[in-house]
Amino acid sequence: MTSEDRPVTSTLFDRVGLLYTGDPAREEIENAALVVEGGEVVWAGPAGAAPHADERVDVEGRCVIPGFVDSHAHLVFAGDRTAEFAARMAGRPYTAGGIRTTVSATRAASDAELAARTATLVAETLAQGTTTVEIKSGYGLTVEDERRSLEIARRFTEETTYLGAHVVPPDASSADEYVRTVTGEMLEACAPHARWVDVFCERGAFDADQSREILLAGVKAGLLPRIHANQLGEGPGVRIAAEVGAASADHCTHLSDDDVLALSSSGVVATLLPGAEFSTRSPYPDARRLLDAGVTVALATDCNPGSSFTSSMPFCVALAVREMRMTPLEAIRAATYGGARALRRGDVGTLRVGSRGDLVILDAPTYVHLAYRPGVPLVRQVWKGGRRLV
Repeated sequence: MTSEDRPVTSTLFDRVGLLYTGDPAREEIENAALVVEGGEVVWAGPAGAAPHADERVDVEGRCVIPGFVDSHAHLVFAGDRTAEFAARMAGRPYTAGGIRTTVSATRAASDAELAARTATLVAETLAQGTTTVEIKSGYGLTVEDERRSLEIARRFTEETTYLGAHVVPPDASSADEYVRTVTGEMLEACAPHARWVDVFCERGAFDADQSREILLAGVKAGLLPRIHANQLGEGPGVRIAAEVGAASADHCTHLSDDDVLALSSSGVVATLLPGAEFSTRSPYPDARRLLDAGVTVALATDCNPGSSFTSSMPFCVALAVREMRMTPLEAIRAATYGGARALRRGDVGTLRVGSRGDLVILDAPTYVHLAYRPGVPLVRQVWKGGRRLV
């Protein structure tokens, strides 16, 4: 076997202008290099001091960051809600009722149609630098439709979330009867295909007692809890998250002082979803208040057909900086390391020794350009597990 025939097992990313590692011990390295071997980061440090590797990639002074970790997305669905968006932009408020429109279309779609739509959206996220994405069910709301939604989601990610408790479907005899289904036969059918259990704890969806019951049933079935909390107004969601040991409380748009204290003292990650506020003309979460209280913050897209139809983490980073009083460093940290914390993952969201070799080369000298140049396609290359995918 000649040297040209030997497989590439290690890659040196050389002449990195700025390496954002996401490692709290050393977040940024200027004039850096990075080595990935066997799908993992094995070395990071100053350019010129890197060990030998089979392959060299000249980054030419660009910025390298960890792949984005999108910890909240609804990608298995059918149908279109363009008319709802247009009406909302004309002044009609968002009340989550449109979820039922997507439920009807999703139930009518074939597995192949749902898988094709999901594949398209996953490809969109990857092209914009997302290397880890969580995908929820929640648009089937029958035992069979929730099960098949999770089976489809599992084809694309290991981070799958059972969200049978998205809303009460119109064909349910009562909310209490539907909760019994969600915590009974639906959970039994879905648990083998999910890692997480979630509930939309909100007016018009599920109240405190119902949300607690659903999450605890999921935990008993071996799933990890997370929750949609405090999106449309103050409510019990954040405190329930702390009570049941949820990994994250997502949205966190309307918080009392007690809610902020519950997040900071419990270690529950506050996952903020600015795409939803952008698409519904709602007030943005106060990220500054959370960060100043010592809360771990994540950013995610909330990609869904009704209230946040964006798959772009760079867009969410720009919104976080402009609208939520985050610094560019805080925003990139939340979109990588924070998202990994929200998924209880230690192998992604950073570029430190032992992390998976998921990285993004930006066509910019610094990650600040993600907010400085919003809407500009700055993702030049995407590598996952040491393999270039984009």
